[in-house]
Amino acid sequence: MDLIQVENALKKCKRCNLWKIRKNVVPGEGRKNAKIMLVGEAPGKEEDATGRPFVGRAGKLLNSILEEAKIKRSQLYITSVLKCHPPQNRKPFSGEIKECLPWLEKQIETIQPKIIGLMGNTAIKSLLGFNGITKMHGKTIEKNGKKFLLLFHPAAGVYNAKLIPKMKKDYAKLIEFV
Repeated sequence: MDLIQVENALKKCKRCNLWKIRKNVVPGEGRKNAKIMLVGEAPGKEEDATGRPFVGRAGKLLNSILEEAKIKRSQLYITSVLKCHPPQNRKPFSGEIKECLPWLEKQIETIQPKIIGLMGNTAIKSLLGFNGITKMHGKTIEKNGKKFLLLFHPAAGVYNAKLIPKMKKDYAKLIEFV
């Protein structure tokens, strides 16, 4: 299954109840053979409206951080653990993650990135099985032959500007994989 097939299958997905309230599935976007994949938590309201990942305030901050790190968004593949927007921007339920995770795993398998930037605890917990962004941010972990860089979610910087210098330093580590 290639990325187009994954995206088409996602548009028909009814594995969890979020399909009933979504406007758009947000599979992800970017280079199909990207060396860097970024994974967030779930689409927000603006992402649900447009069908594109990271287009709201957190996306604008992410773009700024990437630009400062000399990384073009067009060089990456950006997605989230969930592909549909949870109501009121709530945290994803464990059942929703369980149902959506195979889609993300298929994307990773298809793209074969050199590094996967896990943005925030939901992405870290979903793919690595633990929380700990506050103490572990900026660390690279290898698991099952894949490299993961632990990153603050851009929304964390939107709500706490004091994190932005740490985020810039951590995201700058991605440049070696471009």
